[in-house]
Amino acid sequence: MSKVRYTEITAQKTLQTRAQTRIYLLLTPALLVIFILFGGGLTIGFLQALGYQPTTGLQALTSQHFTSILTDPDFRRSLGLTFYIALTSTIIAATISICLALSINRWAANYKIIHFILQIPLAAPHFVIGIAMILLIAPSGLISRLGSHFFGSDIRTNFPILINDPGSIGIILVYIWKEIPFITFMLLSVLKNMGNELTEVGATLKAGPIQRFRFITLPIIRPSLNASCCIVFAYTFGAFEIPYLLGQTYPLTLPVWAYKNYSDIDLLARPEGIGIGLIIAAIVIFSALLAERLLATPWQNR
Repeated sequence: MSKVRYTEITAQKTLQTRAQTRIYLLLTPALLVIFILFGGGLTIGFLQALGYQPTTGLQALTSQHFTSILTDPDFRRSLGLTFYIALTSTIIAATISICLALSINRWAANYKIIHFILQIPLAAPHFVIGIAMILLIAPSGLISRLGSHFFGSDIRTNFPILINDPGSIGIILVYIWKEIPFITFMLLSVLKNMGNELTEVGATLKAGPIQRFRFITLPIIRPSLNASCCIVFAYTFGAFEIPYLLGQTYPLTLPVWAYKNYSDIDLLARPEGIGIGLIIAAIVIFSALLAERLLATPWQNR
């Protein structure tokens, strides 16, 4: 290697190192805020979950509260209910969003009114959607009233219980209603950039619609689908307000159970509430990493 070439390579590496150092320096203030606020909060919460509460006279660290949570039969019921709500709503919302995004991209890509309608749930808080769902599907709600008006009073009398029900149907419907636009817009942005060239080539090679979707469209939208599903699952798993508003009193979802323990009049119950919150955070992180690994696996290797 000539001396001139070596000098050029050294200069390029020096410039790259300076650029990386500059990026780290620019990110330092934001990283410090995240580390202090979130890292400090998690540290304090972990200490309190271990029983360190100087205001109540408890300063000895113990794992008794975590043991009490994990051995409680209600924990398994709450964990199963929370996982069922999050997984069901995510799968249904993702399935509908894929079909909706493909349909809009093919037939209504330039219809602004459709995009506007999809943006309405995005602007509304989950709590507002929950109230709207109560007014719609409660036994005395709009749907039962319309049914009794057009088909007789028997419809209203025999209307199924969809609020505070054992199947958590009302909660799942709220999450589906709220998250479909989010996933749909994530997929639409990818489909618009993809164009129609690849699918046209597949059609030329006599690939059917299902084959074109499986081998062309799905691999392209999979990263965005993966990211959006992980976000939806993580949120619905840790959300509090909708299960608190529309859920049954027993079993409770993990976030509602954590809130009730944390806000209990007995300060000695607070460590268990914080412990449940930390368990929720750990499960969400683990589920997101697992979903990332599963969805990143090529279809051919499954």
